[in-house]
Amino acid sequence: MQRFLFLLAALLLAGCAAAPAQPAPAGPPSPVFNDTDVMFSQMMVAHHAQALEMLRLAETRAAREDIRTLAAAIDVTEADELKTMQVWLQSWNRPASADPAAHAGHGGAHDTSPADITTLAAKSGAAFEEDFLNMLVAHQHNAIEIARMETATGVNPGALDLAKRIDRSRTAEIQQMLRYLDPPA
Repeated sequence: MQRFLFLLAALLLAGCAAAPAQPAPAGPPSPVFNDTDVMFSQMMVAHHAQALEMLRLAETRAAREDIRTLAAAIDVTEADELKTMQVWLQSWNRPASADPAAHAGHGGAHDTSPADITTLAAKSGAAFEEDFLNMLVAHQHNAIEIARMETATGVNPGALDLAKRIDRSRTAEIQQMLRYLDPPA
């Protein structure tokens, strides 16, 4: 029975985390965009690249299957979103990334430092899991902040839709990770 409940939880987690990902829209990206759409996409491209780096560490460093499953599901979602945003930026004739200082006046992209990721990569088991979950909670919270910037003043239909999905899915991921960090007694 316990194995069944674990499998059910893993499937629900994978479905919950992966469900918001949708394939890139068919046909050409919308030519309607503004500076907020570009900034959102550029900031999220860098943000997703960092997340993917952290998520892929969980495959070999996390001991718990539920954490590896969650990380794998988030990886699939974020890899798909990353490709979509790169296509948008290319179609808008904008670089995939911009000088981080260019966005400082808009709250900047609260990145996870390379040193933090290097430190995380040196850990395994329970020590890795606790630091990984804490770092990813903070990282996903920053994704929500960037997404909300887009929904406030963006105009591109695809970017607005993606920002709304990021807000919902990252909120759910954070709630799940907080439960992993503070299991019921």
